[in-house]
Amino acid sequence: MDLDEYYHSKHGAIQEAYHVFIKSGLSLFKNTSLSILEVGFGTGLNALVTRIESKKLALDVRYTGVEAYPISPKELEQLNYIAELRAENFQEEFLKMHECPWEEQVVFDNAFTLYKQQKNFVDITDENMFNLVYFDAFGARVQPELWTTTIFMKMFKALKSGGFLVTYAAKGSVRRAMQEVGFIVERLPGPPGKREMLRARKPAMI
Repeated sequence: MDLDEYYHSKHGAIQEAYHVFIKSGLSLFKNTSLSILEVGFGTGLNALVTRIESKKLALDVRYTGVEAYPISPKELEQLNYIAELRAENFQEEFLKMHECPWEEQVVFDNAFTLYKQQKNFVDITDENMFNLVYFDAFGARVQPELWTTTIFMKMFKALKSGGFLVTYAAKGSVRRAMQEVGFIVERLPGPPGKREMLRARKPAMI
């Protein structure tokens, strides 16, 4: 799929991934088990940094990545995340993330399981499954249909009570769509190049 959009911020994919998904999302959890849904598996960067940081936080992660248009082997070869992260110990695991089968639970070890699903985001039907959602879809400028109440209702249903959704987006229309389906939404300082980002929480059931 040829979209006129960066996979990640031109200000630095790794910086953005750490700020939005690790600092504002994953770091909310420590010494526990959790299930993560990534909407937009893309280059696998978010899964990689989650794997790296989950070890430091003593987390047992079940990671589901949804992607309609997987990157090609040629595109994978062009990525230099391992070198930039100085994470040579994770080189084989990063390749495994891309080469392992879709639609199968793949166990990396007793602290990380990956389940890739190749489908459109509108086809997500999970309910009360996840503690955390990484919403990393292409921007509203090129795919406005992914930032609507229809999609955010699916995210709301997919989350467990008290779960969080984090995204680099900060548009007022996105925040209002989240609030309309029941999320409690907060603005947070954004990654480099962006003033704000959003974090949404599904209210805990009384």
